Amino acid sequence: MHPGRRQRRHAPQDEPSLDRSLRALVDEHSDACYRLALGVVRDRSLAEDVVQDAMIKAWRSLAGFRGESSKRTWILRITHNAAIDALRRRREQSTAPEDLPDDGSGAGEDPAARAADRDDLAALGRALADLDELSRSIVVLREVEGLSYAEIAETLELSIATVKTRLLRARRTLECAVRNREDP
Repeated sequence: MHPGRRQRRHAPQDEPSLDRSLRALVDEHSDACYRLALGVVRDRSLAEDVVQDAMIKAWRSLAGFRGESSKRTWILRITHNAAIDALRRRREQSTAPEDLPDDGSGAGEDPAARAADRDDLAALGRALADLDELSRSIVVLREVEGLSYAEIAETLELSIATVKTRLLRARRTLECAVRNREDP
């Protein structure tokens, strides 16, 4: 072995099976991971980076997966942790206004309707952003991913009672924000 070079851990004949296992992991779980990451970090580009990191971490740890939870719950936990880590790193950086992501709204719709929809989404987005990271994660896992209370509790390592309480409070906060938006 040459100094400074790493020895390959897998024989060349193993590579196609590794590619297939990574592809299967990504195909099965990346959409759910993206929605969770986006719900936590609220930035499309950063969410994509989070999912990529989470998929690689999960793939590298796949051999150590003990099966104590579902694979989906396990991968969502990895994604949630990666998203929280990304937020912590991002807090230390600042972003210039011109570097902020575009909202990606489509053309061809009625401009007034698009503006109203954008305003509604912005109000909801602000209300979600005002939630703490844990409550926001719970909302995304329940309302977007459709996980049960038990699955959320397992994913986030909380009690079911805590999940229910946090979700109830978050829903009330979001409802109040929407109601305040509708009242002139």
